[in-house]
Parts: sequence; C-alpha cells; structure tokens
Amino acid sequence: MTASDSPAANKLPELKLDARQAQGFISFFKALPADPRAVRFFDRRDYYTVHGENATFIARTYYHTTTALRQLGSGSEGISSVSVNKNMFEAIARDLLLERTDHTLELYEGSGSNWNLTKTGTPGNVGSFEDILFANNDMQDSPVTVALFPVFRENQCTVGLGFVDMTKRKLGTVEFLDDSQFTNTESVLIALGCKECLLPVECGRSTELKPLYNSLSRCNVLLTERKKYEFKSRDLVQDLGRIIRGSVEPVRDLLSGFDYALGALGALISYVELLADDSNYGNFTIEKYNLDNYMRLDYAAMRALNVLESKTDLNKNFSLFGLMNRTCTAGMGKRLLNRWLKQPLLDVHEIIHRLDLVQAFVEDPELRQGLRQHLKRISDIERLTHALKKKTANLPPVIKLYQSSIRLPYIRDVLEHYEGQFSSLIRKRYSEPLNFWMDEERLNKFIALVEVSVDLDQLENGEYMISPGYDPNLAALKNELTAIEQQINDLHKQAANDLDLSLDKALKLEKGTQFGHAFRITKKEEQKVRKKLTNHYIVLETRKDGIKFTNTKLKKLGDQYQKLLSDYTSCQKGIVARVVDTSATFSEVFEAVAAILAEIDVLLSFADLATSCPIPYVRPDITPSDQGDIILEGSRHPCVEAQDGVNFIPNDCKLVRGKSWFQIITGPNMGGKSTFIRQVGVNVLMAQVGCFVPCERATISIRDCIFARVGAGDCQLRGVSTFMQEMLETASILKGASEKSLIIIDELGRGTSTYDGFGLAWAICEHLVEVTRAPTLFATHFHELTSLAHANAHDCPNLSSVGVANYHVGAHIDPSSRKLTMMYKVEPGACDQSFGIHVAELANFPEDVVNLARRKAEELEDFSQPSNISDGSEKEVGCKRKRVCNPDDMSSGAARAHRFLEEFSALPLDQMDLKQAMEHVCKLRNELEKDAANSPWLQQFF
Repeated sequence: MTASDSPAANKLPELKLDARQAQGFISFFKALPADPRAVRFFDRRDYYTVHGENATFIARTYYHTTTALRQLGSGSEGISSVSVNKNMFEAIARDLLLERTDHTLELYEGSGSNWNLTKTGTPGNVGSFEDILFANNDMQDSPVTVALFPVFRENQCTVGLGFVDMTKRKLGTVEFLDDSQFTNTESVLIALGCKECLLPVECGRSTELKPLYNSLSRCNVLLTERKKYEFKSRDLVQDLGRIIRGSVEPVRDLLSGFDYALGALGALISYVELLADDSNYGNFTIEKYNLDNYMRLDYAAMRALNVLESKTDLNKNFSLFGLMNRTCTAGMGKRLLNRWLKQPLLDVHEIIHRLDLVQAFVEDPELRQGLRQHLKRISDIERLTHALKKKTANLPPVIKLYQSSIRLPYIRDVLEHYEGQFSSLIRKRYSEPLNFWMDEERLNKFIALVEVSVDLDQLENGEYMISPGYDPNLAALKNELTAIEQQINDLHKQAANDLDLSLDKALKLEKGTQFGHAFRITKKEEQKVRKKLTNHYIVLETRKDGIKFTNTKLKKLGDQYQKLLSDYTSCQKGIVARVVDTSATFSEVFEAVAAILAEIDVLLSFADLATSCPIPYVRPDITPSDQGDIILEGSRHPCVEAQDGVNFIPNDCKLVRGKSWFQIITGPNMGGKSTFIRQVGVNVLMAQVGCFVPCERATISIRDCIFARVGAGDCQLRGVSTFMQEMLETASILKGASEKSLIIIDELGRGTSTYDGFGLAWAICEHLVEVTRAPTLFATHFHELTSLAHANAHDCPNLSSVGVANYHVGAHIDPSSRKLTMMYKVEPGACDQSFGIHVAELANFPEDVVNLARRKAEELEDFSQPSNISDGSEKEVGCKRKRVCNPDDMSSGAARAHRFLEEFSALPLDQMDLKQAMEHVCKLRNELEKDAANSPWLQQFF
C-alpha cells in the first residue's frame, strides 16, 4: 500500500470549517467511545477526513509522512486531522479489511456536531463496504467470523465453536476436544478462512489459553473480546428459527447434540446483528462442521507449503493458489479453489470422483475449451444473489443474473455432448442437476419474469429500465413522455428553420440537470443570429464552448417532461422493488447453480494446469490411510518448476511401510533438501484436493494432517525467538500427529548449541519413529542421526516395523579445484558432511577465512571417512566414528535420550516465557549430561 509521495500531501483536499463548526465537530469527536481498533472516517461529500490518533496512523502508514497532518482547532483542544480523497479511501478500506486484519472500519456521515455512524466493517464482516472493496476486483475469499467458547474440565479442553459466512449466508457449529497447543482449533480456523474471532473477555486472564491467543496471532485473525454473558444459548432455537431457511425442527435436532457450541453461536448472532436485518429472515442455512471430513493444516504447514498467496510473492506462481488459479468465472471459482486448498479431502471416493472429472476434462480438449468459453461470460452469481437481498437492491443484479442464466443451456449442451468413459458421472454430477434447476418452475420462470418486466432493448444504452408494457400506469406515462419528446423535437426543427441553422450540426438540443431541455450553438454561430436570439429567445448561459438558450414553448414542454419523468421514475421504482423481491425468491436456485458452475470452473482449472505445463501432470492413485504407501516417481515442485529460467531436476520419493517410512535426509546446504521435502507435502495436498500431480507416477496413501517444521522464521515481534518458535511448532507435532499424518521437518535443533540441538533432534526422531509412527521426511545436518537406520537391524526391533532409511542429496567435488557442484538428486544412503565451507567458498568468503575454517573443522571432525558423494569411487553408506560404541551402550544411551524427549515434550512451554523455558531445558540437559558419565555413547555429545 503506497500513497502519493509527500509533495502530494500538499494537494490533499482541504478541510475548511469556521471556528464554530470546528468546535462542534471536536466536541462530537472527543465524545466518541474509545476503541483502539477502530479507524473512523468522516464523509465530507467530496472527500473524507480522519482525526486524532487515526490521522497519525493514516499519515504514517499510507502517506508515509506526517506532513499530511493538519491541526483542527487551536491549543490543547485541537486535534490532528488528515484528508483523504475518494480513491485513497477505497485503497485504505481494502487494505484494512482484506489485508491487515488488525483494525475495524467505521464511516460517519453528517455535519457540524451532528454525525451518524452509517457503515461498520470488520475483517470478518465486510458486507457494508462490498461495493467499495470489490468494485474492480473479484472477491477471492469469503470472510468468516468465528466465536470460540473453550472450557477446561478434568484436564481436558472442550472447544465450542460457531461460525458465520455473511456472503453465503451460512452458519455452522462444532464441538471438539483439543490439546494444550490448540492444534485442532488452529486447523479449523485455517480451513474456514477465519478473519475474526470472538472470545469471552475473561479468557485473556487464563494462562492455559495463551497458546490459543498465539494461534490467532499466527493466523492473522482479528481478536474481538466480548462479555461472557453474551455467550448464551437462551432463545437460540427461536432466533435461528427466524433466520434459517425451512422448518425449525431440523435446527432443534442439530443443536441438541451440543453443549458449549451453543453459547458461541448465540454470541455470534448477537455480534453480527443477524436479527436486526429483516432481509436475513429465512435466508440462512446452518450446518454441523465435521473435522474428520478434511485434512488438518495449521499455519506452519500452510506457510511451509506456500498454499495461499502472500504480499511478498514475486509472481503468481510463487503460491499453490496462484499457480492453480486458472478459473474463468467472476470470483466464484477463485473462492471455491481457495476453500478447497484449505480443506483437502479425506474421503477416498470423493477424491476419486474429482480425479475422474479432471481426467475427463484432460482427455477431451473440446469439452474443456467449450466449457471455459461459456464460463468466461458467467458473473459472480453468489455475490449477485447476496446483493438481491439487500434493501438497496436495484435492477443491475437482476439483469446480470439473467445474462448468466441464459448461458446455462449452452453449458448443459456442451456437457451432454461428452460421451467419454466418465459420461455417467458428468451426467449425474452436473447435467441432471442443471436440468432440474433450469425447469419451468425454477430458472426458466425467472428468465421469463425478466424478459417480461425489463426493457432489454435499453441495455445497449447502458440503461436499466422496466419495460413500459409491464404495468398499465407505466405504459400510460411512457406514452405521454413519448408525445412530449416528439413535441420538443418538432420545436427543435422549428427553431432551426427560424434561425436558419442546420439541425443538430449547428443547432443542438441538449438535456441537462441544471436547465433541463435547452438549445446550444457555438459563439461563431451566435454572431449570425444575435438579433433573432435577443428578440425571440431567452439566453441561459454564455461560455467559451457556446451559448445555451430557450424559449417559452421549450421551457413549458421541458417542465412538463420533467414532471412526467418524475412520475415515471416513481412508478418504476415501486415496480423495480417488486421485480427485485420476486427475483430474490429464486435465491435457492441461484445458489445451487453457482455451486455447480464454481465446481466445474475449479476442476477445469486443474485440467488446464495439468495439460499446459511443459511436463504434463499425472493422475495419482489414491489408497486409504491404513493401506498402501506414498510413492512419487519423478516428482517435482509445481511452484519452483514454474519459475522462469528453472530447469527442475525430478526426484523419487518412496515412503514405504517397514522399509523407508521414516527418511533421514542429509546433504550440503543449497543441495535441494528443503525443496524435496516440501514438494512431497505439496504433491500429497494437491492429490487430496483432487488435482493431478507433477510426477511421472504417483501413489498416495491418504493423510489426515500435514505437519511442517520448516524454515527459521522469527516471531520476535510477538516476543518469541527463532528457537522457541521451533520448539513450539515441534511440540504441536509431537502432541497432534498420528500414524495417519505426514510429517516434514527441516533442520531441527539449529537454534541452540550443537550438542543440545543434536540431543533434541535424536530424541524427537526416536519418538516419531516409536510412538507417532507417521511417514516422516527429516532433513538434517546432524549426520549422527543416520545411525538410527542401522539400529533397526541390531537392537531396536520396534523401529524396524516402521522402517528408517537414509537418503542424501548428491554433490560432486572436483579433486583439483575443490569446486562444489550440486547434483540436486536424492539418492539412498547417508552423507556425512554438510559442505558448509564449500558453500562459503561459493559465497566468495576471503581465502584466509576459508582456510582457517577448514583447519578448525579438521581439528573437531568426528568422522574418519570422507563424505559419500558422487566422485566416481564407491563409499560405504553410513558413518564410522573414531569412537566406536558397542550395541548395549547405544541401546541404553538411546533409551536415556528417549526419556529426555518425553520429559521435554511434557514441559508446558506454552505457559512459560523464554527465560523460564530455557532454564527448564538447561536443567534437563544437565541431568542428561550427568547420566552420560556411565554411557560412552552419550559422552560423545558432551
């Protein structure tokens, strides 16, 4: 968000108030209730003003200078002010409500000391500002407001949750148990696309809820605290009965299964004031949200896999959404794709149905292109339907819905012409439902209504008018208007003859708001007819571009025309309201059709992506979570290979139960470890969304969750260090992952000392292998971890049932020049050095620094064998140390390290500050070091 540079601040609209007006406004402004989140704009008709602390915030954030500030009033009573023009106001509104999600927006209208709040908007409820926010942009996401009611009892936390989507007019509720890190809650917030969250204000005093507040902050959710008494369920069934479509009995049955979620739903209905707007009555739906329907994704996974767009993306292909978004419809497809990426499926049959449809579109280019051609002409039916229900609705939404509706037969015909192997699925999923909604009692009835009531011929002139023949009174008024217009045109001809001027070319007839009907000639023509003009006409205005004039007959006819036009507009207004209200009764039809078209749009987008890439994507084979393996042959990272100038090197990933279910990946910096493990996560996510994947062949066992600990992004603005953030994310994995999850960990333990970091990494690995037993990709520079793979066959039979395998990314060192070349291939076996010094050479470190580093490394080197790299000679896979421990030492040492992990994972890190956490970790480390006195295997780490 940028504004004009500081010189433009001098060109801002100037707020001109006399002393009395200024004092009145200042008194009103200072009497407003304090709200640090609210940014308050005051509509001055031609521009807007912002005052007080808000003015300073706007000047610094959007004008990037305080020179834009002006003083309103004098002395201590004065307040800072800044003016904002219309375009800038719209840009700020978009940033505050769609991007920042840490402020609310208020708009006041009035004058002097008399102002009224006319519009309010929050990140979760943007309805009041939709016309501004999406005037020239598609609505890419449906903002959702969530209310949470967490209850701790018997060492368990139950979370009651309610949510509302105002765009789709949908309510939902769910109740579930959660762990101390609130991993389930975070995944639901992500899946729903939550922008704002209501919590009882009393929750802020609970240390147990600190991780929940951290989660809201991570997910960029605006926190709104409400009094606890607002979370009540009294009269909830009655209230819902007024706004929910259909009978109240299903609502009562749905709510009977909840305890704490009812209070959350009650607070939500009160906060968004659903009962205050009559247009909501009978127009909402309600559902029970099921956590088990979708893959769980937390913020760390969404960030690691680059699922959604970010401000820092250099191009649209940086994110999975940007890459996959090839939708045609105006907004509907984008929003559905956004939701699908946050809600990958767990139902094998539904995933296969999506893949079948994508395959149909991939294999039949004619079908694909035919559908896309027609979908491009479909408006945003969801938003137009929502607009119909507003009190200010007019004819444009009706017309656009009509124009989209008449395209549907073409879309249906294209679908019915398909005769491939999936024709029965397409018929059942799309053709038959479209025929149902398009019958004479539904969509065709709406089309007939519009064709009878609206003057479609006027659309070419950009006018939205009721057809005169639709109403007898309107028809009579239209006839009178036509007769008057004819008399005015006849008078125009008479004046042209009288003044001896050519009609239209020299003597023009104009119709304006100031003078009504009037004649106009240029100053050059005026010289020829000045005498007649003075004697027989009345001059209205003289300007550089000409003279406007009239006569008594034209003025009389013009007045008659204006009165008739006023009567016509008034009569039409009532009819427009009836047409809009009648159109709104077809909302259920429009919503069903919109869902069908949006789904077709997204699946076509998947097919277009799969076929348009230089190396086409393939259809993955899908198996249940308790069956099959994860096999990706020739897999690629879709976003990386889409970047300009990238020649991506594919890699195989074979996560096989009992053999390589847990993979330890070593290798040099910049060798491709991070990209490899991320691309596995991205491929799994894409498959469960129903998309083809960038592989040569793919088999995927369904995962219920993807956990990612990737990168070292600091959270220091929230008072959390890199290492503490790493530990918090790892704690979420240890507590939330199951054997049905997929775990991706990159460079764990680098934020502390080498020995502490290695100890943690070893213990965490062993816990994941022995307890969690989930498929895991663990990229690391701790090459000692590779000995876990050899423990399988020797002393740890419980490890062999999972299967631990070593892999490394290849590199080649030229013997003569010692130059390091990355191969970017993932190969079996361990790599026992990280080539950090070679990477430093690539970064042009001074030669003396590199030499000193190499000498120090040789002094400290524990490994006796050179690295396993592609230099043409055969090396032994694994690592040999100078100090060799017997199996009993390794087993007992590993058991003590495992106990260290259990003690660490039991620490309530979420309730500690950094200093307390580090004190406890150091204590555990010291105890481990003390026990290492009797364990040669543990001693090597201290």
